[in-house]
Amino acid sequence: MKEYTQYDAIGLAELIAKKEVSPKELMDEALSRAEQAKKELNCVSALFPDIADAQISEGLPDGPLSGIPFMTKDLGVAVKGAPLTSGSRLFKDFVADKNSELVDRYRKAGIVTFGQTTSPEYGLTTSTESALFGQTRNPWNLERTSGGSSGGASSAVASGVLPLAQASDGGGSIRIPAACTGLFGMKPSRGRIPMGPVRTEGWSGLSTVHAVSRTVRDNALLMDLTHGREPGSRYVAPDEPVSFLDQLKNTPRQLRIALWTTAPNSTKPDAEAQKGLDDTVSLLEDLGHIVEASAPELSGEAIGKALLMNISAYTADLTQSRAQALGRPLQDDDLEPLTRDMVNLGHTVPMSMLAWANGVFQETAVTFDNWMDAGNFDLCLAPMLSREPDRLGELSLSREDKDAYGKAVTSFAPHASVFNMTGAPAMSVPLHWSSNNLPIGMMFGARYGHEGILYRLAAQLEEAKPWFDKRPPVFYD
Repeated sequence: MKEYTQYDAIGLAELIAKKEVSPKELMDEALSRAEQAKKELNCVSALFPDIADAQISEGLPDGPLSGIPFMTKDLGVAVKGAPLTSGSRLFKDFVADKNSELVDRYRKAGIVTFGQTTSPEYGLTTSTESALFGQTRNPWNLERTSGGSSGGASSAVASGVLPLAQASDGGGSIRIPAACTGLFGMKPSRGRIPMGPVRTEGWSGLSTVHAVSRTVRDNALLMDLTHGREPGSRYVAPDEPVSFLDQLKNTPRQLRIALWTTAPNSTKPDAEAQKGLDDTVSLLEDLGHIVEASAPELSGEAIGKALLMNISAYTADLTQSRAQALGRPLQDDDLEPLTRDMVNLGHTVPMSMLAWANGVFQETAVTFDNWMDAGNFDLCLAPMLSREPDRLGELSLSREDKDAYGKAVTSFAPHASVFNMTGAPAMSVPLHWSSNNLPIGMMFGARYGHEGILYRLAAQLEEAKPWFDKRPPVFYD
C-alpha cells in the first residue's frame, strides 16, 4: 500500500470503514515497515503479529480508530502474552500475564497492537539506548538520539512505520522524543490516562502515559478513546466541556503566553534552540497571541535532588522485587552502570528524604500556578530541548564518564520535569529544524486539567506551519 504514509490514523481508519482496505492488510503493511525499522533504526523491541491476528479474527468493534495498527512501549504497559523487558537484562525473560488497563481500552476501541518499541533501562535517561537492545537511531540522522525514554516510539512514527504510538512521560519522555524527531507529543494531566491495574501511578505521580503522533487530531482522538478514571485510582483529571477532538474545531481566542527561556537549573537554549524559540514567538504574534517574557522562581538544585531521590528509591524497589521473584540476588550484569548507581542510592535514601522530595514537587506545583495566575497567563512557552538531539552515547546509562553524563542529561531538556512535578499537561510541537536539518521541538504548558487549550493551539500551529509532509532521510514511504 504505497499511499499508507499519506494518511494519519484517522485517515486510515476511514479507508477501513469504506472497505477500501482491511485491518489485516494495514497490520501487514505496518509489520513489514516495522521489520525494516527494527534492522535499520533499532526501534522495535518485540513483534507479536500472532496476538494482533487473533484480535482481528475475533472481530473488531466499530470506532473511529478501529483496525489501526499500533505499538506500545516496552515499559510499564503490558500486553498479555508479550514480553515486557523495561529495556533491562534483569527482565529479559519476563512475559506479561495480563493486559494493562490502557491496553484493554485500546482493544475496546478496535486498535490493533502488534509490537513494542524500545526504551532505555526503566526509562531512566533521555536517550533510547540499552545494553539489552543497543542504540535506537533517529531517522533524521542515524548518529543522533531519537530521545528518551520513548525514543523507540518516536523513531517508528517519524520513519513512517506508524501514524502514532504509545509513549510515557516521567520527566519529559513523551515530549523529548517528539522534539528530537519532528513529531507532536502530548503529556497529559496526572490521572488523565490509566496506568494500572497493578499500580495506578508511577514515580510518586511523576509519570503518565499517552502518545506521539504525526498529527494533532490523531493524538486528541486517542485521548478521547482512553481517558478516564480506572479502578483504584486515587485521583482523576477533570473532564473538558467537549471532546478533545472537538476542541480542534475551535480556533483559540487571543492567548497570553509566558516566554520562559532559562530553565530552573540556569540552562539556556543554544543558538539553534533560541532561533526556534524566536521564530515560534513571531508565529504566535502573527496569529494574534500576546507573548511576554517571564519565569517562575524555582530552585533547580532542589528539583534535581528531589527527582534523583524519588526515582532512585523507586528503581531500587523495582529491581529488588524482580530479584526476589527470580529467587536470586542481583548480579553484576543485570543492570547498566548508572542504573546500578541509582539502585545503590535508592537503598540508602532515608524516608524523611522521600517526604522532602514530595514536598518539593508540591511546592513546585503551587509556585507554577501562582506564577501563571499572577501574570494572567493562559500558557507558557519554553524550549523543549536546549540544543540539537545529542549524539548517541552521550546520554547512555553505560557511559563511562559519569560526570559528563550528568552534565549532558541535566542540560538537554531542563524545563521538562517541572510539568511532571506539577501534574500539569504539556506538549512538544515540531516547529523548528536546525541548520543541520535536525528537529528541535517547542514546549507549551498549561494549568492542570487543561489539555483542551493546548490541543486548540496545536491545531492552529499545525495549520499555520504544517509538518506532516516533512520526511526524514530514513522514511518508509
